[in-house]
Amino acid sequence: MTLQQEIVGNAMQMAVVSLQPGQTVYCEAGKFLFKTTNVTMETRLSGPAGSGGQQPGAGGPGGGMGGMLRQAMGTAMQVGQRALAGESLAFQYFTSTGGEGTVGFAGVLPGEMRALELDGTRAWFAEKDAFVAAESSVDFGIAFQGGRTGRSGGEGFVLEKFTGRGTVIIAGAGNFIDLNPAEFGGRIEVDTGCVVAFEEGIQYGVQRVGGLNRQGLMNAVFGGEGLSLATLEGNGRVILQSLTIESLANALRKAQGGDKQGPTGGLFSTHAG
Repeated sequence: MTLQQEIVGNAMQMAVVSLQPGQTVYCEAGKFLFKTTNVTMETRLSGPAGSGGQQPGAGGPGGGMGGMLRQAMGTAMQVGQRALAGESLAFQYFTSTGGEGTVGFAGVLPGEMRALELDGTRAWFAEKDAFVAAESSVDFGIAFQGGRTGRSGGEGFVLEKFTGRGTVIIAGAGNFIDLNPAEFGGRIEVDTGCVVAFEEGIQYGVQRVGGLNRQGLMNAVFGGEGLSLATLEGNGRVILQSLTIESLANALRKAQGGDKQGPTGGLFSTHAG
């Protein structure tokens, strides 16, 4: 059953979802806005049934105490992964009963939202905290980037991963632009904080800005990008955002008279995030 949704608003968008009787959508805790009275809300630690977390009472294969134990262990692993990733520990589930229902969701930053349609053939990866809501047929997981690449990127070494079939709604900061590296010679280089999401098949990496020479140090110290850029290679869809969380935080500090970055920025920034 296709998820009927409409993204509304301008500077800070929201998604208004129409649920058919019995249809379920889930969101990360804190992304819910409103619902009609015939939509039930339940908060659970487990992910949707398709992502390894069974629905309450399902018991898992074999049933009985063994099934309950497997279910508890699966839920604990999911919660542990999300805790390591700094994600919300719980999901909220919304199901329409007694007719069509409506529920609204929003991100946490001023910016755009996007509905991605998964057909089961390709996964999508997104930056941490991009997930807003999805159909119960979409599986939510955590992908840990390999050591050096992840630690060098401004988004840490954790990505959200979406698989299965159905609609998933993501949000970012500022405005979005869709690019395909194949249309730009197969590779693009991006500020690490500007990557919102990309399709499976896109290779994500991090490279140093310039060499350890005069121009490389100028880029790092005065360019505002730090020492690294994200690289995206391959043939597939990439979504970038025009506003980074760090630049928004810096602007707010300046407005409050608390700018600690100084005129050099980049390498000498005291911003810990």
